[in-house]
Amino acid sequence: MNKPLRRIAIFCGLLVFALLLRDNWIQYVQADSLKNHKKNLRVDIARYSQPRGNIIVDGRAITGSKETNGINYKYKRTYKNGEMWAPVTGYASQVYGTNLLEGVEDSILTGDDDRLFFNRTIDMLTGKEKTGGDVITTLNRKAQEAAFKGLGNKKGAVAAIDPRTGKILALVSTPSYDPSTIAGASDKDSAAWKALQKKHNPDDPMLNRALRQTYPPGSTFKVVTAAAALENGLYKSVDEPTNSPLPWRMPGTYKDLPNEGNIPCENASLREALRYSCNTVFGKIGDDLREDKMREEAEKFGFNEEVFTPVRADASVYPKDMARSSNAMSAIGQFDTRATPLQMAMVAAAVANDGKLMKPYMVDKLRAPNLNVIEQTSPEEMSQPLSQDNARKLQDIMETVVEKGTGTSARIPGVTVGGKTGTAQHGVANSKNPYAWFISYAKGKDGSSPVAVAVVVEGSDTVRDDIAGGRLAAPIAKDVMKAVLDSQK
Repeated sequence: MNKPLRRIAIFCGLLVFALLLRDNWIQYVQADSLKNHKKNLRVDIARYSQPRGNIIVDGRAITGSKETNGINYKYKRTYKNGEMWAPVTGYASQVYGTNLLEGVEDSILTGDDDRLFFNRTIDMLTGKEKTGGDVITTLNRKAQEAAFKGLGNKKGAVAAIDPRTGKILALVSTPSYDPSTIAGASDKDSAAWKALQKKHNPDDPMLNRALRQTYPPGSTFKVVTAAAALENGLYKSVDEPTNSPLPWRMPGTYKDLPNEGNIPCENASLREALRYSCNTVFGKIGDDLREDKMREEAEKFGFNEEVFTPVRADASVYPKDMARSSNAMSAIGQFDTRATPLQMAMVAAAVANDGKLMKPYMVDKLRAPNLNVIEQTSPEEMSQPLSQDNARKLQDIMETVVEKGTGTSARIPGVTVGGKTGTAQHGVANSKNPYAWFISYAKGKDGSSPVAVAVVVEGSDTVRDDIAGGRLAAPIAKDVMKAVLDSQK
Protein backbone atom coordinates (compact mmCIF):
# COMPACT_ATOMS: atom_id res chain seq x y z
CA MET A 1 0.00 0.00 0.00
CA ASN A 2 1.43 3.37 -0.94
CA LYS A 3 1.91 6.07 1.63
CA PRO A 4 -1.13 8.30 0.77
CA LEU A 5 -3.52 5.34 0.88
CA ARG A 6 -2.04 4.17 4.17
CA ARG A 7 -2.64 7.61 5.68
CA ILE A 8 -6.23 7.63 4.44
CA ALA A 9 -6.79 4.14 5.88
CA ILE A 10 -5.34 5.15 9.24
CA PHE A 11 -7.46 8.31 9.29
CA CYS A 12 -10.61 6.37 8.43
CA GLY A 13 -9.74 3.82 11.11
CA LEU A 14 -9.41 6.60 13.67
CA LEU A 15 -12.77 8.01 12.60
CA VAL A 16 -14.43 4.59 13.03
CA PHE A 17 -12.76 4.17 16.44
CA ALA A 18 -13.93 7.64 17.52
CA LEU A 19 -17.45 6.82 16.31
CA LEU A 20 -17.49 3.55 18.26
CA LEU A 21 -16.10 5.29 21.34
CA ARG A 22 -18.73 8.02 21.14
CA ASP A 23 -21.49 5.49 20.54
CA ASN A 24 -20.49 3.47 23.60
CA TRP A 25 -20.16 6.65 25.68
CA ILE A 26 -23.70 7.68 24.79
CA GLN A 27 -25.23 4.23 25.19
CA TYR A 28 -23.58 3.30 28.49
CA VAL A 29 -22.03 6.27 30.29
CA GLN A 30 -24.69 8.85 29.41
CA ALA A 31 -27.62 6.44 29.21
CA ASP A 32 -29.23 7.38 32.52
CA SER A 33 -28.76 11.13 32.14
CA LEU A 34 -30.18 11.09 28.61
CA LYS A 35 -33.05 8.87 29.67
CA ASN A 36 -33.98 11.23 32.49
CA HIS A 37 -33.31 14.46 30.61
CA LYS A 38 -36.20 16.90 30.92
CA LYS A 39 -36.41 17.29 27.12
CA ASN A 40 -36.59 13.53 26.45
CA LEU A 41 -40.32 13.09 25.90
CA ARG A 42 -40.01 9.38 25.10
CA VAL A 43 -39.76 8.51 28.80
CA ASP A 44 -42.89 10.47 29.71
CA ILE A 45 -44.75 9.15 26.68
CA ALA A 46 -43.90 5.60 27.76
CA ARG A 47 -44.81 6.39 31.38
CA TYR A 48 -48.32 7.44 30.42
CA SER A 49 -48.86 4.85 27.67
CA GLN A 50 -50.52 2.53 30.20
CA PRO A 51 -52.42 2.97 33.49
CA ARG A 52 -50.27 3.68 36.55
CA GLY A 53 -50.60 1.46 39.55
CA ASN A 54 -52.48 2.89 42.49
CA ILE A 55 -51.76 4.29 45.93
CA ILE A 56 -53.95 2.43 48.42
CA VAL A 57 -55.39 3.52 51.80
CA ASP A 58 -57.41 1.08 53.93
CA GLY A 59 -57.84 -1.27 50.96
CA ARG A 60 -59.16 1.41 48.59
CA ALA A 61 -57.37 3.32 45.85
CA ILE A 62 -57.05 7.08 46.27
CA THR A 63 -55.61 7.39 42.75
CA GLY A 64 -56.62 6.23 39.30
CA SER A 65 -55.87 6.59 35.57
CA LYS A 66 -58.12 7.56 32.68
CA GLU A 67 -57.70 7.64 28.93
CA THR A 68 -57.17 11.00 27.27
CA ASN A 69 -57.54 12.33 23.76
CA GLY A 70 -53.98 13.61 23.73
CA ILE A 71 -51.57 12.98 20.86
CA ASN A 72 -48.60 11.85 22.98
CA TYR A 73 -50.12 10.62 26.23
CA LYS A 74 -52.71 7.86 26.34
CA TYR A 75 -53.45 7.98 30.10
CA LYS A 76 -53.67 10.70 32.72
CA ARG A 77 -53.45 10.41 36.51
CA THR A 78 -56.59 11.02 38.56
CA TYR A 79 -57.08 11.51 42.30
CA LYS A 80 -59.95 10.97 44.73
CA ASN A 81 -60.24 13.71 47.37
CA GLY A 82 -57.02 15.07 45.93
CA GLU A 83 -56.68 18.04 48.29
CA MET A 84 -56.88 15.83 51.36
CA TRP A 85 -54.37 13.26 50.11
CA ALA A 86 -51.92 15.54 48.23
CA PRO A 87 -49.41 15.66 51.15
CA VAL A 88 -49.20 11.86 50.86
CA THR A 89 -49.52 11.15 47.14
CA GLY A 90 -47.86 14.24 45.68
CA TYR A 91 -48.56 14.57 41.95
CA ALA A 92 -47.87 12.68 38.73
CA SER A 93 -48.01 15.17 35.87
CA GLN A 94 -47.45 14.62 32.16
CA VAL A 95 -45.60 17.95 32.09
CA TYR A 96 -44.21 18.62 35.57
CA GLY A 97 -43.04 15.15 36.59
CA THR A 98 -43.67 13.48 39.95
CA ASN A 99 -43.06 14.07 43.66
CA LEU A 100 -43.70 12.56 47.11
CA LEU A 101 -44.99 8.96 46.88
CA GLU A 102 -45.74 9.36 43.17
CA GLY A 103 -42.07 10.19 42.70
CA VAL A 104 -40.35 7.93 45.22
CA GLU A 105 -42.31 4.87 44.07
CA ASP A 106 -42.56 5.87 40.39
CA SER A 107 -40.84 2.74 39.09
CA ILE A 108 -43.33 0.49 40.91
CA LEU A 109 -46.33 2.55 39.81
CA THR A 110 -45.22 2.57 36.15
CA GLY A 111 -44.33 -1.12 36.19
CA ASP A 112 -40.70 -0.44 35.25
CA ASP A 113 -39.14 -1.65 38.49
CA ASP A 114 -36.69 -4.54 38.03
CA ARG A 115 -38.69 -6.55 40.56
CA LEU A 116 -41.62 -6.53 38.13
CA PHE A 117 -39.62 -8.10 35.28
CA PHE A 118 -41.50 -11.40 35.54
CA ASN A 119 -44.85 -9.60 35.33
CA ARG A 120 -43.73 -7.61 32.31
CA THR A 121 -42.55 -10.79 30.58
CA ILE A 122 -45.86 -12.58 31.18
CA ASP A 123 -47.81 -9.54 29.94
CA MET A 124 -45.69 -9.40 26.81
CA LEU A 125 -46.19 -13.11 26.06
CA THR A 126 -49.94 -12.99 26.69
CA GLY A 127 -50.48 -9.70 24.90
CA LYS A 128 -51.87 -8.13 28.04
CA GLU A 129 -51.52 -4.36 28.48
CA LYS A 130 -48.65 -3.45 30.79
CA THR A 131 -49.76 -2.07 34.16
CA GLY A 132 -48.00 -0.75 37.23
CA GLY A 133 -47.84 -2.14 40.72
CA ASP A 134 -49.55 -0.69 43.79
CA VAL A 135 -48.27 1.17 46.83
CA ILE A 136 -50.09 0.10 50.00
CA THR A 137 -49.82 2.86 52.60
CA THR A 138 -50.02 2.84 56.39
CA LEU A 139 -52.49 5.75 56.42
CA ASN A 140 -55.76 5.63 58.33
CA ARG A 141 -58.56 7.10 56.23
CA LYS A 142 -60.70 8.27 59.18
CA ALA A 143 -57.73 9.91 60.90
CA GLN A 144 -56.80 11.73 57.70
CA GLU A 145 -60.37 12.94 57.27
CA ALA A 146 -60.51 14.17 60.88
CA ALA A 147 -57.23 16.07 60.49
CA PHE A 148 -58.22 17.63 57.16
CA LYS A 149 -61.65 18.64 58.43
CA GLY A 150 -60.19 19.97 61.68
CA LEU A 151 -57.73 22.26 59.95
CA GLY A 152 -60.40 23.46 57.53
CA ASN A 153 -59.43 26.85 56.12
CA LYS A 154 -56.63 27.32 58.63
CA LYS A 155 -53.00 27.24 57.51
CA GLY A 156 -51.21 24.41 59.27
CA ALA A 157 -50.40 20.72 59.41
CA VAL A 158 -51.09 17.47 61.24
CA ALA A 159 -48.92 14.37 61.58
CA ALA A 160 -50.07 11.22 63.38
CA ILE A 161 -48.01 8.10 64.12
CA ASP A 162 -48.59 4.68 65.66
CA PRO A 163 -45.92 4.83 68.41
CA ARG A 164 -45.66 1.03 68.58
CA THR A 165 -44.59 0.57 64.96
CA GLY A 166 -43.79 3.98 63.47
CA LYS A 167 -46.63 3.71 60.94
CA ILE A 168 -47.77 7.15 59.77
CA LEU A 169 -51.54 7.30 60.23
CA ALA A 170 -52.29 10.83 59.03
CA LEU A 171 -50.37 13.51 57.16
CA VAL A 172 -52.24 16.70 56.33
CA SER A 173 -51.11 20.12 55.14
CA THR A 174 -53.37 23.11 54.49
CA PRO A 175 -54.00 24.97 52.33
CA SER A 176 -53.67 22.15 49.84
CA TYR A 177 -54.32 21.54 46.15
CA ASP A 178 -55.86 18.92 43.89
CA PRO A 179 -53.14 17.09 41.91
CA SER A 180 -55.73 16.22 39.25
CA THR A 181 -55.69 19.84 38.09
CA ILE A 182 -52.04 19.61 36.98
CA ALA A 183 -51.93 15.97 35.85
CA GLY A 184 -52.44 16.65 32.13
CA ALA A 185 -50.68 18.61 29.39
CA SER A 186 -53.41 21.09 28.48
CA ASP A 187 -53.38 24.87 28.75
CA LYS A 188 -55.78 24.50 31.67
CA ASP A 189 -53.27 22.35 33.53
CA SER A 190 -50.54 24.88 32.79
CA ALA A 191 -52.65 27.72 34.18
CA ALA A 192 -53.44 25.67 37.30
CA TRP A 193 -49.72 24.96 37.85
CA LYS A 194 -48.86 28.63 37.54
CA ALA A 195 -51.58 29.60 40.02
CA LEU A 196 -50.17 27.14 42.59
CA GLN A 197 -46.64 28.56 42.59
CA LYS A 198 -45.63 30.59 45.64
CA LYS A 199 -44.88 33.74 43.62
CA HIS A 200 -48.50 33.73 42.48
CA ASN A 201 -50.02 32.31 45.66
CA PRO A 202 -48.31 33.42 48.90
CA ASP A 203 -50.13 30.67 50.85
CA ASP A 204 -47.90 28.19 48.96
CA PRO A 205 -50.43 25.31 48.75
CA MET A 206 -47.86 22.93 47.26
CA LEU A 207 -45.65 23.18 50.36
CA ASN A 208 -45.91 20.00 52.42
CA ARG A 209 -46.01 21.65 55.84
CA ALA A 210 -46.15 18.33 57.69
CA LEU A 211 -42.77 17.20 56.29
CA ARG A 212 -41.01 20.15 54.70
CA GLN A 213 -41.76 23.15 56.92
CA THR A 214 -39.98 23.73 60.23
CA TYR A 215 -41.52 25.93 62.91
CA PRO A 216 -40.44 27.12 66.35
CA PRO A 217 -42.08 24.39 68.46
CA GLY A 218 -42.69 26.65 71.43
CA SER A 219 -43.66 25.00 74.69
CA THR A 220 -44.20 21.57 73.11
CA PHE A 221 -40.38 21.33 73.16
CA LYS A 222 -40.51 21.40 76.97
CA VAL A 223 -41.29 17.67 76.75
CA VAL A 224 -37.78 17.18 75.29
CA THR A 225 -36.30 19.43 77.98
CA ALA A 226 -38.09 17.47 80.73
CA ALA A 227 -36.75 14.24 79.20
CA ALA A 228 -33.23 15.71 79.24
CA ALA A 229 -33.61 16.65 82.93
CA LEU A 230 -34.69 13.13 83.87
CA GLU A 231 -32.18 11.30 81.66
CA ASN A 232 -29.27 13.36 82.95
CA GLY A 233 -30.30 12.94 86.60
CA LEU A 234 -30.92 16.63 87.17
CA TYR A 235 -34.17 15.60 88.88
CA LYS A 236 -35.15 12.10 89.98
CA SER A 237 -38.83 12.71 90.63
CA VAL A 238 -41.42 14.69 88.68
CA ASP A 239 -42.89 15.90 91.98
CA GLU A 240 -39.79 17.21 93.77
CA PRO A 241 -39.23 20.99 93.77
CA THR A 242 -36.90 22.25 91.06
CA ASN A 243 -34.21 24.84 91.65
CA SER A 244 -36.09 27.55 89.76
CA PRO A 245 -36.14 31.04 91.25
CA LEU A 246 -38.71 33.59 90.18
CA PRO A 247 -37.83 35.86 88.54
CA TRP A 248 -34.99 34.08 86.75
CA ARG A 249 -32.47 36.20 84.88
CA MET A 250 -30.98 34.61 81.78
CA PRO A 251 -27.19 34.28 82.11
CA GLY A 252 -25.13 36.94 80.40
CA THR A 253 -28.10 39.30 80.06
CA TYR A 254 -29.99 41.94 82.01
CA LYS A 255 -33.31 40.34 81.08
CA ASP A 256 -35.58 38.11 83.15
CA LEU A 257 -37.21 35.22 81.31
CA PRO A 258 -40.96 35.92 81.51
CA ASN A 259 -43.79 33.48 82.11
CA GLU A 260 -47.22 33.82 80.55
CA GLY A 261 -49.21 35.47 83.31
CA ASN A 262 -49.12 35.10 87.08
CA ILE A 263 -48.58 31.34 87.33
CA PRO A 264 -47.00 29.32 90.20
CA CYS A 265 -43.56 28.66 88.74
CA GLU A 266 -41.16 29.38 91.60
CA ASN A 267 -39.33 26.10 92.33
CA ALA A 268 -42.23 24.29 90.65
CA SER A 269 -41.96 20.52 90.19
CA LEU A 270 -41.72 19.15 86.67
CA ARG A 271 -45.37 18.13 86.91
CA GLU A 272 -46.57 21.63 87.81
CA ALA A 273 -44.09 23.30 85.47
CA LEU A 274 -45.40 21.30 82.50
CA ARG A 275 -48.99 21.76 83.63
CA TYR A 276 -48.65 25.56 83.75
CA SER A 277 -45.94 25.71 81.03
CA CYS A 278 -43.36 27.57 83.12
CA ASN A 279 -40.72 29.19 80.93
CA THR A 280 -38.50 29.93 83.93
CA VAL A 281 -38.32 26.30 85.04
CA PHE A 282 -37.50 24.85 81.62
CA GLY A 283 -35.24 27.72 80.59
CA LYS A 284 -33.17 27.16 83.73
CA ILE A 285 -33.12 23.39 83.13
CA GLY A 286 -31.66 24.09 79.70
CA ASP A 287 -29.02 26.32 81.26
CA ASP A 288 -28.25 23.83 84.05
CA LEU A 289 -27.68 21.04 81.54
CA ARG A 290 -25.90 23.27 79.01
CA GLU A 291 -26.07 23.11 75.25
CA ASP A 292 -24.31 19.80 74.56
CA LYS A 293 -26.57 17.71 76.79
CA MET A 294 -29.68 19.46 75.50
CA ARG A 295 -28.67 18.91 71.89
CA GLU A 296 -27.73 15.28 72.57
CA GLU A 297 -31.21 14.58 73.95
CA ALA A 298 -32.91 16.43 71.08
CA GLU A 299 -30.92 14.38 68.57
CA LYS A 300 -32.05 11.15 70.24
CA PHE A 301 -35.59 12.25 69.37
CA GLY A 302 -34.53 12.81 65.74
CA PHE A 303 -33.46 16.46 65.58
CA ASN A 304 -30.65 17.59 63.24
CA GLU A 305 -31.20 14.75 60.77
CA GLU A 306 -33.48 14.24 57.77
CA VAL A 307 -36.09 11.51 58.03
CA PHE A 308 -37.09 9.31 55.07
CA THR A 309 -40.57 7.84 55.24
CA PRO A 310 -39.63 6.99 52.33
CA VAL A 311 -40.56 10.56 51.32
CA ARG A 312 -37.95 12.93 52.73
CA ALA A 313 -38.80 15.10 55.73
CA ASP A 314 -36.64 18.13 56.45
CA ALA A 315 -34.29 17.99 59.41
CA SER A 316 -35.57 19.65 62.56
CA VAL A 317 -32.99 21.80 64.32
CA TYR A 318 -31.55 22.17 67.78
CA PRO A 319 -28.86 24.84 67.25
CA LYS A 320 -25.12 24.67 67.95
CA ASP A 321 -22.58 27.10 69.40
CA MET A 322 -25.09 29.26 71.28
CA ALA A 323 -24.70 31.72 74.09
CA ARG A 324 -26.10 30.47 77.40
CA SER A 325 -29.12 32.73 77.14
CA SER A 326 -29.83 31.42 73.62
CA ASN A 327 -29.61 27.85 74.87
CA ALA A 328 -32.12 28.71 77.61
CA MET A 329 -34.50 30.10 74.98
CA SER A 330 -33.92 27.04 72.79
CA ALA A 331 -34.89 24.82 75.74
CA ILE A 332 -38.37 26.38 75.71
CA GLY A 333 -38.70 25.94 71.94
CA GLN A 334 -37.72 29.44 70.88
CA PHE A 335 -34.54 31.12 69.52
CA ASP A 336 -33.45 29.00 66.51
CA THR A 337 -35.02 25.70 67.60
CA ARG A 338 -37.23 24.51 64.74
CA ALA A 339 -39.25 21.37 64.15
CA THR A 340 -41.51 19.77 61.56
CA PRO A 341 -44.92 18.49 62.68
CA LEU A 342 -43.67 14.97 61.93
CA GLN A 343 -40.75 15.52 64.31
CA MET A 344 -43.00 16.66 67.15
CA ALA A 345 -45.28 13.67 66.56
CA MET A 346 -42.12 11.55 66.93
CA VAL A 347 -41.43 13.21 70.29
CA ALA A 348 -44.91 12.35 71.57
CA ALA A 349 -44.65 8.84 70.09
CA ALA A 350 -41.34 8.07 71.82
CA VAL A 351 -42.74 9.10 75.21
CA ALA A 352 -45.93 7.10 74.63
CA ASN A 353 -43.94 4.02 73.57
CA ASP A 354 -42.10 3.82 76.91
CA GLY A 355 -39.07 5.70 75.60
CA LYS A 356 -38.51 3.77 72.35
CA LEU A 357 -38.69 5.77 69.11
CA MET A 358 -39.72 3.75 66.06
CA LYS A 359 -38.73 4.93 62.60
CA PRO A 360 -41.75 6.57 60.92
CA TYR A 361 -42.89 5.13 57.59
CA MET A 362 -45.90 5.49 55.32
CA VAL A 363 -45.50 2.58 52.87
CA ASP A 364 -46.60 -0.74 54.32
CA LYS A 365 -45.95 -2.84 51.21
CA LEU A 366 -45.36 -2.74 47.46
CA ARG A 367 -47.57 -5.02 45.40
CA ALA A 368 -47.18 -6.40 41.88
CA PRO A 369 -50.10 -6.23 39.39
CA ASN A 370 -50.78 -9.92 40.11
CA LEU A 371 -51.21 -8.98 43.80
CA ASN A 372 -47.96 -10.63 44.91
CA VAL A 373 -46.16 -8.64 47.62
CA ILE A 374 -42.70 -7.68 46.39
CA GLU A 375 -41.64 -5.65 49.43
CA GLN A 376 -42.93 -5.42 52.99
CA THR A 377 -41.81 -2.78 55.48
CA SER A 378 -40.95 -4.04 58.94
CA PRO A 379 -41.04 -1.77 62.01
CA GLU A 380 -37.58 -0.56 62.95
CA GLU A 381 -36.32 0.97 66.17
CA MET A 382 -34.74 4.35 65.50
CA SER A 383 -33.42 5.28 68.96
CA GLN A 384 -34.07 5.18 72.71
CA PRO A 385 -34.39 8.83 73.79
CA LEU A 386 -35.26 7.92 77.39
CA SER A 387 -35.55 4.93 79.67
CA GLN A 388 -38.83 3.15 80.26
CA ASP A 389 -38.94 4.47 83.83
CA ASN A 390 -38.38 8.07 82.77
CA ALA A 391 -40.81 7.73 79.86
CA ARG A 392 -43.54 6.65 82.25
CA LYS A 393 -42.76 9.59 84.53
CA LEU A 394 -43.11 11.89 81.53
CA GLN A 395 -46.36 10.19 80.50
CA ASP A 396 -47.67 10.85 84.02
CA ILE A 397 -47.08 14.59 83.84
CA MET A 398 -48.26 14.89 80.22
CA GLU A 399 -51.50 13.25 81.33
CA THR A 400 -51.75 15.88 84.09
CA VAL A 401 -51.57 18.58 81.38
CA VAL A 402 -54.68 17.12 79.73
CA GLU A 403 -56.54 16.33 82.94
CA LYS A 404 -56.10 19.68 84.67
CA GLY A 405 -53.66 21.83 82.75
CA THR A 406 -53.55 23.72 79.45
CA GLY A 407 -54.61 20.69 77.36
CA THR A 408 -58.09 19.95 78.69
CA SER A 409 -59.58 20.43 75.19
CA ALA A 410 -57.99 17.11 74.20
CA ARG A 411 -59.83 15.00 76.79
CA ILE A 412 -61.59 11.90 75.44
CA PRO A 413 -64.10 10.33 77.85
CA GLY A 414 -62.89 6.98 79.13
CA VAL A 415 -59.48 7.31 77.46
CA THR A 416 -56.11 8.22 78.97
CA VAL A 417 -54.62 11.12 76.99
CA GLY A 418 -51.30 12.88 77.49
CA GLY A 419 -50.32 16.10 75.79
CA LYS A 420 -48.54 19.43 75.73
CA THR A 421 -49.67 22.75 74.35
CA GLY A 422 -47.43 25.31 72.72
CA THR A 423 -47.75 28.90 71.55
CA ALA A 424 -44.61 29.79 69.61
CA GLN A 425 -43.57 33.38 69.03
CA HIS A 426 -43.40 34.42 65.41
CA GLY A 427 -42.17 37.51 63.56
CA VAL A 428 -39.85 40.34 64.52
CA ALA A 429 -40.46 41.25 68.17
CA ASN A 430 -43.32 38.71 68.17
CA SER A 431 -45.22 40.97 65.77
CA LYS A 432 -47.18 38.25 63.96
CA ASN A 433 -49.79 35.82 65.23
CA PRO A 434 -47.97 33.03 67.10
CA TYR A 435 -48.08 29.44 65.98
CA ALA A 436 -50.47 27.25 67.96
CA TRP A 437 -49.14 23.74 68.73
CA PHE A 438 -50.37 20.63 70.43
CA ILE A 439 -48.67 17.23 70.73
CA SER A 440 -50.39 14.27 72.33
CA TYR A 441 -51.00 10.54 72.52
CA ALA A 442 -53.92 8.36 73.54
CA LYS A 443 -53.74 4.98 75.24
CA GLY A 444 -55.81 1.96 74.26
CA LYS A 445 -57.48 -0.44 76.65
CA ASP A 446 -54.31 -2.55 76.87
CA GLY A 447 -52.30 0.45 78.12
CA SER A 448 -50.25 0.84 74.95
CA SER A 449 -50.65 3.84 72.69
CA PRO A 450 -51.88 3.31 69.11
CA VAL A 451 -51.65 6.98 68.16
CA ALA A 452 -49.51 10.06 68.76
CA VAL A 453 -50.31 13.36 67.10
CA ALA A 454 -48.74 16.75 66.42
CA VAL A 455 -50.83 19.69 65.24
CA VAL A 456 -49.61 23.16 64.29
CA VAL A 457 -51.87 26.00 63.25
CA GLU A 458 -49.70 28.46 61.38
CA GLY A 459 -52.26 31.14 60.78
CA SER A 460 -55.95 31.71 61.29
CA ASP A 461 -58.54 34.45 61.59
CA THR A 462 -58.74 33.95 65.36
CA VAL A 463 -57.98 37.15 67.27
CA ARG A 464 -54.53 37.23 68.85
CA ASP A 465 -55.63 36.93 72.48
CA ASP A 466 -57.46 33.68 71.70
CA ILE A 467 -54.56 31.97 69.94
CA ALA A 468 -53.15 29.11 71.97
CA GLY A 469 -52.36 25.48 71.38
CA GLY A 470 -55.08 24.44 73.79
CA ARG A 471 -57.78 26.38 71.95
CA LEU A 472 -56.84 25.87 68.30
CA ALA A 473 -54.70 22.76 68.00
CA ALA A 474 -55.82 20.46 70.84
CA PRO A 475 -59.40 19.89 69.53
CA ILE A 476 -57.97 18.80 66.16
CA ALA A 477 -55.60 16.36 67.85
CA LYS A 478 -58.49 15.02 69.92
CA ASP A 479 -60.55 14.25 66.80
CA VAL A 480 -57.62 12.51 65.11
CA MET A 481 -56.89 10.36 68.16
CA LYS A 482 -60.56 9.48 68.53
CA ALA A 483 -60.75 8.48 64.85
CA VAL A 484 -57.85 6.06 65.30
CA LEU A 485 -59.28 4.60 68.50
CA ASP A 486 -62.73 4.20 66.94
CA SER A 487 -61.26 2.45 63.89
CA GLN A 488 -59.77 -0.23 66.14
CA LYS A 489 -63.04 -1.19 67.82
